[in-house]
Amino acid sequence: MIETSREIAQRPKHWWADQLNNHDAIAGYHALGEEIWEQSGGSVDAFVHMVGTAHSIHGAAETLRAHKPVRVVAVEPAESAVLSGQPTGSHKIEGTGIGFVPPLWQQEAVDEIVAISTDDAQAMARRLAREEGIFAGTSSGANVVAALRVAERLGSGATVATLIVDSGLRYLSTSLYAPEAS
Repeated sequence: MIETSREIAQRPKHWWADQLNNHDAIAGYHALGEEIWEQSGGSVDAFVHMVGTAHSIHGAAETLRAHKPVRVVAVEPAESAVLSGQPTGSHKIEGTGIGFVPPLWQQEAVDEIVAISTDDAQAMARRLAREEGIFAGTSSGANVVAALRVAERLGSGATVATLIVDSGLRYLSTSLYAPEAS
């Protein structure tokens, strides 16, 4: 798909954003970091976020760390934990675990990487819907699982921020919200 996009972009009146290599996208997430800072009242101690292109985790982290030293925790699918040095593999956490290290990934910008299994991510997404009324997708479930693990380690006085990045509406035709999955 990437090579096809590159070829199409060479045609007249065509343009390719090249999401994976677009340095400007990182700065686009500075506002997210500022929003997390403001909504936490400046008390955020850790930011936990699933890595896709890596733009959002790096952009938000840059802004948060401009305020104070915030622990940054990257999340990836356990079945394809390439950021952790493991081989690529098949998983069902959409929008992440692309099978290779994203070109703009900055290992030095994160404090740790947590691998979450598809099963755990899906179970949390269902739990969020059932118990909290939060209708989210699998990557959001993974974010919450990882954030809870980090919060447990940091203790009851810590503020851990993560994101619910998508709506469960995108997953109604998948196994995530199939009747037998509940």
